[in-house]
Amino acid sequence: MATRRSEFTVADQRPTDRRGPIRWILSHQRRNGRYVAGFLLGSLLMVLLNSSIPHLTGAAFDAVLARDENTARTLTAIAVALLVIVLARGAFDLLARLSVEVLAKRMERDARDELYTSLLGKSQTFHNRQRVGDLMARTANDVRQLGHMFSPGIDLIVDSMLQGLVPLAFIAFIDPRLLASPLLFAVGFAIAIRHYMRQLNPVSTRMREQFGDLNAGLNEAVRGIEVVKVTAQEDQEQRRFETSARAYRDYFVRQGMVQARYLPTLLLAVATAGALLHGLLLYRDDAITLGDLVAYLGLMGMLSFPTHISIFSFSLVQMGLVSARRILTIMEEETELDQNPHGHRGHMRGEIVFENVSFGYGGEPVLRNVSFRAEPGQTIAIVGETGAGKSTLTKLVNRIYDVDEGRVLIDGVDVREWDLDALRSQISTIEQDIVLFSRSIAENIAFSLGQRVSREDIVRAAKDAQAHGFIEELEDGYDTVIGERGVTLSGGQRQRLAIARALLTDPSILILDDSTSAVDSATEDEIQRAIRRILHGRTTLLITHRLAQIRWADKVLLLQRGRIVDQGTHEELYERCPLYRRIFAHYDEMAPASGTSGATAAPAGRPPIAGDGSLTHGDLAPGDLGVTDGGVVSRDTTRRLDGHARLDGGHLDGHDREHRDPHADGPNGAVRTVTEEALAMPAHSHDGEEH
Repeated sequence: MATRRSEFTVADQRPTDRRGPIRWILSHQRRNGRYVAGFLLGSLLMVLLNSSIPHLTGAAFDAVLARDENTARTLTAIAVALLVIVLARGAFDLLARLSVEVLAKRMERDARDELYTSLLGKSQTFHNRQRVGDLMARTANDVRQLGHMFSPGIDLIVDSMLQGLVPLAFIAFIDPRLLASPLLFAVGFAIAIRHYMRQLNPVSTRMREQFGDLNAGLNEAVRGIEVVKVTAQEDQEQRRFETSARAYRDYFVRQGMVQARYLPTLLLAVATAGALLHGLLLYRDDAITLGDLVAYLGLMGMLSFPTHISIFSFSLVQMGLVSARRILTIMEEETELDQNPHGHRGHMRGEIVFENVSFGYGGEPVLRNVSFRAEPGQTIAIVGETGAGKSTLTKLVNRIYDVDEGRVLIDGVDVREWDLDALRSQISTIEQDIVLFSRSIAENIAFSLGQRVSREDIVRAAKDAQAHGFIEELEDGYDTVIGERGVTLSGGQRQRLAIARALLTDPSILILDDSTSAVDSATEDEIQRAIRRILHGRTTLLITHRLAQIRWADKVLLLQRGRIVDQGTHEELYERCPLYRRIFAHYDEMAPASGTSGATAAPAGRPPIAGDGSLTHGDLAPGDLGVTDGGVVSRDTTRRLDGHARLDGGHLDGHDREHRDPHADGPNGAVRTVTEEALAMPAHSHDGEEH
């Protein structure tokens, strides 16, 4: 067995350090060295130039007060220097801003790619536990918050730190004693920021979580908007949304309350007053000049920017770290599958073997000790009551889930030993709930193969799936963009596109999960003709309530509460298994109500006529199905058969198509043969008229 990993790779991606949000963010910046350098260098030089302006201003004051022959020359030099500084500062500011914007957008892109790749690599069990809206919030809003953390968040913090530290060097150059007030302020500022971040962290975390809840609720309401409308629950849903939105607003208010108690602004006012008093005392003692005092107060004024902007910038960084933690939580969650990239990659013959397989969801058993074999090319029908585990069984074949106990073998190789891509690329599934994407019809048909398929192959698959006709009637044909999940198409059209998609992959194993349950009778005839085409030469697992389709099977598995209670042909199970007869009768009761094919009742001891219109077995005798003593099928029986007995496209199964001697079975042989041929006629002609 291959070594399991917590995550399998679905695309090439750079390794990142996921031991914490800060480590993870920094690991993304390793390849952005020149932009990091450009940002830091530009910011440092810009602050150095900014800090020199108060110093030059103080020198200008001293020059004016001196009133000597060098005053004009000094003021001119200072003016030129200020002009150069302003121009250079603009250039370095541009360098820093461009660099940090690149860092922010690259962080967003890389984080979104890594998260999306991780989501693609998660098992179905993981996705069953997650709410789509919350995942969308993490993929969109939390990732965008990472970008905001860099710009303007980290951008402003770096500027703030530099504008808080660099002026100290200029102040020390004037007189080291002037450092007393700014240093005391710096200590108080650091303590206040630490306290602020501790208070802000839980509020920001809960706010991001509440946004995920809000987004999840909105997503559910929009996706289920039809149910909301037909049940007249708009008011209830609006109240639910408003409750969630108010909770989100309340966390914003709590964040505002934390910000309102921000102390550094008060500390700065106290520090500035202390600096002014200290400077005046030194000026009185002739320890510094008036120009030095002006420069000192100008440098102290530079501390106001980091003080006031920190309430905003540190909030952005804190929310960015919370978002990074939420993203890491998803990416680091263990998945129950491994890709096994060095596993078996052979071409499938299609043999499927279940050996004592058990499986459950969250500890609740669904399948218990299931064993059966499907030979290459066989069609296996899976029958059982709702909740018996039919769909779950098929999802173990292509490793949507992994077994808890036992083994699933394909061509004698455990599915866990197969390379996952090789396994799934040779298995196609057509389900009742067809998933189509908001792309062109051609892209949807070619979805499994991407760019590796020609338009001719797409058209051929559509023709085989009985889809080419309606596609050509669309304004843009195969380039028609369909709505999300194919909402602009009918149920039958979506089913036929799914069949075309399955045909195009030429699978060795085909899984049909109740694939015609949601279509009308006429559409079902067309779909069944398409399905019968693709069954040939493929191993097929067939979950269906359609008796006509059950008749296609070489073997029927009867599931009850996760166990196979019997298996055999349709006729064998009908003869010996009361549960199968009860389920069969239930399907028969549903068929007329739904307008789809069913089974016609037969005398006691006889299996009914299947929904495909073919005779199951046994001879027709006078009185059976309204056959008169004179060998004539009654008009009542003809009407009854026309309502119930529709063969898939009007073709009999192999054993019913055999040409038999009309007199081989006695005096009623001719009647029986004629009746079978009549039953084999399609209920609908190709032009749609009833016959």
